[in-house]
Amino acid sequence: MDVGTFCAQSHVLVVAGKGGVGKTTMSATLARMASQRGLSVLIVELEGKSGITGAFGMAEDLGYEEIELQAADPGLGQSSIRARRITPDDALVEYLIDHGLKRVSKRLVSSGVVDVVSTAIPGIRDVLVLGKVKQLERDQVADLIVVDAPATGHAITFLTSASGLVNAARGGPLRNQAQDVVELLSDPARCRVILVTLPEDMPVSETIESAFTLEDKAGVQLGPVIVNACDTAPVGLDESTEAVVASAGINVKPEHLDALEAARLFRLERHAISKDQLERMARDLPLPQLLVPQMTAVAIGPAETQQLADALADAIAQLEPEPEPEPEGASV
Repeated sequence: MDVGTFCAQSHVLVVAGKGGVGKTTMSATLARMASQRGLSVLIVELEGKSGITGAFGMAEDLGYEEIELQAADPGLGQSSIRARRITPDDALVEYLIDHGLKRVSKRLVSSGVVDVVSTAIPGIRDVLVLGKVKQLERDQVADLIVVDAPATGHAITFLTSASGLVNAARGGPLRNQAQDVVELLSDPARCRVILVTLPEDMPVSETIESAFTLEDKAGVQLGPVIVNACDTAPVGLDESTEAVVASAGINVKPEHLDALEAARLFRLERHAISKDQLERMARDLPLPQLLVPQMTAVAIGPAETQQLADALADAIAQLEPEPEPEPEGASV
């Protein structure tokens, strides 16, 4: 599949995954990859202090106002990457201001009314945030909006809250807002969800379960699964350490020999586990897999983000092109 086509399939990419699988890193990676295909990108952070700025060499935390993480460079064919954080309180204040209630908006939030309302109306906080994302998408603030979603457990609630509110509310602006969010999430030309996982037992199991739950309850279109920190195939470890040392004529202390052999077996075992989990996910979840390598760096900075973006682009290029949708009314 052409990487530019992949990046332009939907206006919003919601990136979700179990905590610790590298969801934020993959959000930055997707943004970098898309910007290098000429798409302007806005990253939306929801939970705060996720480290998204560090992936672009910046130390500051995100706020409600946009900041630029990467400037456009037409000579390199590179578009800009901006980022901001959206919280329910900020989204409510802006919603009230837009509806002529500027004087009371901040007072309502500071007095804790939002918390009271969110308790009385389950899902309202998520709908406020998604409503802001919907507005950004409608306003075409960027070619692609990458949403760094909450960890999978909350992400399912986050993405299904709007449909629950539509079913519960009879009418009014709140229901209209929720209905707009449902329309965004259910239209693959506007929004898709990308799940991120690791090639390990628990993350893979949670990814499989989450994928079916999201499709059933949220009605979202799922893109390929990004498998982060994939173990490359071990090379030169077929023979035992003792055989290799003997053939090389090297004298190694027995305790060192045992340690080297244990390391060899561990490396082979880890690769076998990763391979088994990828095969299990391929059997149980009919979604393409995008494999990106494990990084050895202590922290993910601009150089590592670029390496991951290149690896992700290579993985996408190996995907089969998606079939063209049949025209309406076509006979089966």
